[in-house]
Amino acid sequence: MVESRRALRFGRSLLLSAAVGLALASCTTPDLEPIPGSITYGGQPRTKLTKSPVGSMVPHTFVSGNSFVKETYIIQPDRSLKLVRRDYFDIPID
Repeated sequence: MVESRRALRFGRSLLLSAAVGLALASCTTPDLEPIPGSITYGGQPRTKLTKSPVGSMVPHTFVSGNSFVKETYIIQPDRSLKLVRRDYFDIPID
């Protein structure tokens, strides 16, 4: 009797976890648009990253206005770059 209650509790928590996972998987985030200073601003770079494996992350840091900007790109199967993350860091002014 105790084991069946444990199995029932485990089944419920497993079902809840699956439902939450499904809900999160259906969430979509909009694609980031390049800004001046981004590698892909004005189109993809002319040179292709042929030695880096597909799926590699490429970091890029530059200054925009009063902020440091750190971007992360991922190399796609066609060797283009996809912008996946952008973080802004304020420049301290003394």
